[in-house]
Amino acid sequence: MLKRHFREFSVASALLLLLLLLALFAPAFFSPQPLLSRLTREAPALVVACGMALVIICRQIDISVGSQFSVCSVCAGLLAASGWPILLVLLASIVIGALLGAFNGLFIAGLRLPSIVVTLATMVILRESLRLARQGQFVNLPENLQWFGLSQKTGQLLLIAIALLLLVFLLFILNYIAAGRFVYAVGSDAEAARLAGIHPQLVTFLVFMFTGSLVGLASFLNIVQSPQVDPNSGSGLELKTIAAAVFGGVAVSGGRGNLFGVFLGLLLLGCVNPALIYLDIEAYWEKAIQGGIILVAVIADGLRTRRQSR
Repeated sequence: MLKRHFREFSVASALLLLLLLLALFAPAFFSPQPLLSRLTREAPALVVACGMALVIICRQIDISVGSQFSVCSVCAGLLAASGWPILLVLLASIVIGALLGAFNGLFIAGLRLPSIVVTLATMVILRESLRLARQGQFVNLPENLQWFGLSQKTGQLLLIAIALLLLVFLLFILNYIAAGRFVYAVGSDAEAARLAGIHPQLVTFLVFMFTGSLVGLASFLNIVQSPQVDPNSGSGLELKTIAAAVFGGVAVSGGRGNLFGVFLGLLLLGCVNPALIYLDIEAYWEKAIQGGIILVAVIADGLRTRRQSR
């Protein structure tokens, strides 16, 4: 079991070590309300990271999720500001995200174009279109939208619960439902999956579409935390979610990964920025650390693949 889940144990150990260092040198990190606020801020990222893990397991990549997140957040904010009910705003955000994901899927699965090229293009198109449309202007939200109209603490707990329930649901789907096993099969060997009666292109398309819908859900979970929507709210989200996925044990070569490891990886990454602040280290190191984590994970996967091929 240790060999099978070595990456998850490694991430858990690193997380425990970081928390121990913070307990020794920055005990204020564990103050209840700031800690709850930090966990709440990571809830949308966890939802997107689950989608990113599915994409990578399917042997693809999506670097447009940050731009999709910004577009969905602004669109949901504008709908809420125009008087739409909360439930309809949520559904609209999910549908917009699903359409953006389906747009990527059409080119990747339909035309069989490289996912990194397609999502790089859509990332730039969405980001620059949003910049041109909004000119950096924030969207003011109605008061009844914040924290779902509940108290702040209740709203925070509800956000965390939604993200965790989604994680458990997807863990069940990937481990016990045929549709989840199809994703692993296509990521492991698309041709073998096709011979087994699976349609690799359809699976790939649905994975991108589903990931887009998760981005839409995450963007809604993000806007309810603030009275305004920042058009740049998704900046850096793609790097963070990719780092959480690959460091949490999702193989960049596809076909292998565990969402619980992704959860642990995101927790570790979520602790990095506040840890840097509490330890009086420049917060600008956060992105460098995320990039280093991706590099370490890729090297580890490469060494593991080479060892297995011998």
